Amino acid sequence: MQRSALTALAAALLAAGSAHAQSATYAIDPTHTFATFEIDHFGAAVNRGRFEKKEGRITLDKAARTGKAEITFQIASLTTGVAPFDKHLQSAEIFDAAQFPTATFVGDRFAWNGDKVTEVAGVLTIKGKSQPVTFKARQFNCYESPMLKREVCGGDFEATIDRSAFGVDYGLAYGFPKNVRIVAQIEAVRQ
Repeated sequence: MQRSALTALAAALLAAGSAHAQSATYAIDPTHTFATFEIDHFGAAVNRGRFEKKEGRITLDKAARTGKAEITFQIASLTTGVAPFDKHLQSAEIFDAAQFPTATFVGDRFAWNGDKVTEVAGVLTIKGKSQPVTFKARQFNCYESPMLKREVCGGDFEATIDRSAFGVDYGLAYGFPKNVRIVAQIEAVRQ
């Protein structure tokens, strides 16, 4: 009896060790990673912008169906294509890039369907305020890059946030909505 218990324990430890061996770290590919935001403008149009400078890493354990994402965006890199609007968005009135130069997302709860990530839940921090946010995957895939000769994983994720929860409340009195849609295009290269 003791021998079979030891054999079972050894098998369990080996299985746990092989699952842990599946964990891999991926560095964000800045040329294929962007976060854009969309906010309604009086029902007439949608204002859009994106953050050009970003960095981060993702850890995936496909066998254990776990992961962690840590991504930082530079607020001063925000662009809408209209320089005066960019300057206003970066001002103390809205994002306050001088006092809060970065926005971060740390996701540590990954949902999977087979080998595909379906959502990532975590904490988004903007202007020093942190709130729980869940990004749902519209698509996700891992592939062997023919150019990099390494595995790349990524997808398109989206979430809608209440910007006032982060202290970004400019224009609420004018009728600008609180809800902002964030679309994150993420690709990361296995290290």
